[in-house]
Amino acid sequence: MKQFSKIVKFPRREDGLRAMAEHAPQAEALAASCIERLRPLGTRVYDLRRRIATVFVAVLAIGLFAHVMFGANGMIVYKQKRAEYEALKKQIDRVQQENDRFTQQIQGLKSDAKAIEKEAREHLGYAKTGEVVFVAPPAAKPAQPPASHFTKK
Repeated sequence: MKQFSKIVKFPRREDGLRAMAEHAPQAEALAASCIERLRPLGTRVYDLRRRIATVFVAVLAIGLFAHVMFGANGMIVYKQKRAEYEALKKQIDRVQQENDRFTQQIQGLKSDAKAIEKEAREHLGYAKTGEVVFVAPPAAKPAQPPASHFTKK
């Protein structure tokens, strides 16, 4: 209870009201002095309200611009996603053309005897009677250097 020794507890309600009424002039004087000290600042802020509003709007616009350009869904990210989309679109077109070529090749192998013969000669090494097939030897692998420069003794 020693912390609150400055707090006075009044036994009756009327005593509290009477004490408040006695100190009212002092409180009014304190409030008036605070108002008089802050009045020049308030007047200055009131006079500069347009400049303050302009600065606030400018800061807000700059913040909005930064968010639009560099935010999670900003223009920078949009351009990156757009470039990625274009690259994927080109890749899809290339794969689709390759798929169409394979489809034509499959249809040719199913129906065209000359295509079947060509495929058998090129990839399987088949030959007609009386023909000679030349097969190139596999390329020799170059010798690999030892893993370390130290020689074993």
